[in-house]
Amino acid sequence: MSRVANRCQSSACFAPVFGMDYNRELEGKDLLTETIIGAAIEVHRHLGPGLLESTYEQCLCWELRDAGLKFVRQAMIPINYKGDSTGGVYRPDLVVQGCVIIEIKAVDRLANVHEAQLLTYMRHTGIKTGLLLNFNTSLLREGLKRLSL
Repeated sequence: MSRVANRCQSSACFAPVFGMDYNRELEGKDLLTETIIGAAIEVHRHLGPGLLESTYEQCLCWELRDAGLKFVRQAMIPINYKGDSTGGVYRPDLVVQGCVIIEIKAVDRLANVHEAQLLTYMRHTGIKTGLLLNFNTSLLREGLKRLSL
């Protein structure tokens, strides 16, 4: 392998070439979301559309576990209003590695309310990245939205 090829093994080498600042933390999150999306595609490839959200959630957990990712299923996030707890909770479907919230849907089409729901979870937890996955599509990429704050 040439010295040039060796120098470019890391994407950090490409950042100065394109005038971008390299951010290892951001790259790690992108790799994480890519891994999660790959796991979701695997679930969709095997199950296809038309099942309940809970089925997709359970199978996605299986794939995430196989990928070595840590996650919390149906995490309880307290609802605070003006600094006081209301006693209620939000329940996002999955929180992966403590830095990506996944909201799973199995609907005809994603609506603005689904995106608003995920953004609310993200704001209330301080988690900056979210994936909205609608499994009721012919191809999963048609039902995929990556959101960030």
